[in-house]
Amino acid sequence: MLHPVGELPPAVYWRRRALLLGLLVALVVGGGWAVVSAVAGGTDTTAVAEETDAGSPVLPAPSLEQVVPSLAAGETPTAPAPTTTEPAPVEPAPAPQTPAGPVYTEGQACGDDMIAVGVAADPAQAAVGSKPTFALTVTNTSPVSCTRSLDAGLREIVLLDGAGTRLWGSQDCFPEVSSEPRTLAAGEVLSYPLVWGGLTSTPGCASERVTPAPGAYQLQARLDTAVGPAVPFSLV
Repeated sequence: MLHPVGELPPAVYWRRRALLLGLLVALVVGGGWAVVSAVAGGTDTTAVAEETDAGSPVLPAPSLEQVVPSLAAGETPTAPAPTTTEPAPVEPAPAPQTPAGPVYTEGQACGDDMIAVGVAADPAQAAVGSKPTFALTVTNTSPVSCTRSLDAGLREIVLLDGAGTRLWGSQDCFPEVSSEPRTLAAGEVLSYPLVWGGLTSTPGCASERVTPAPGAYQLQARLDTAVGPAVPFSLV
């Protein structure tokens, strides 16, 4: 080993051995340095990390007030207050005027609106074939005295059946004639009785007269153009 043998001079072989040895030493030294550097670097990084973790203060997470502006910080637009318009005053409608009533004068003619015509049957029923008495009444319903012709020819009582058909009239067979102008005091009532013969009749007494059958009937009075309401009457 110490005395190289070969075709080349010994010096060549020694130089080769020295070069190889130098390369080996360089590799060993370089590898060791790399290992040391790696270990030192890791320690420094860990230390730096630990120092950072230990020395740096932990910042708190931002609160909701920091992320979202406070409602108090911002101004919420306020809706304008509604304007109120006072309604125009409504004038009350004028009260309806009550039409004035008729004006009466003392002693004037009695119009149909100033009198009431009626008929009374006493009693309100009669036997078939009998001759009951009826009374025609005239009443001055106005507040003043008035005059009216109460001639017998203007006064009449009629008998109607339930359907309103005329069956008898006091002026049919025995008409009366008289002149009787009359002044009626306010509220005065006049009564004119007459007797019914119990038979039917027609104007002018031209038809046969018969006895009405038992049943419900009506009586109605008239003084010229003033006609009274119908009142019930019955035959039994």
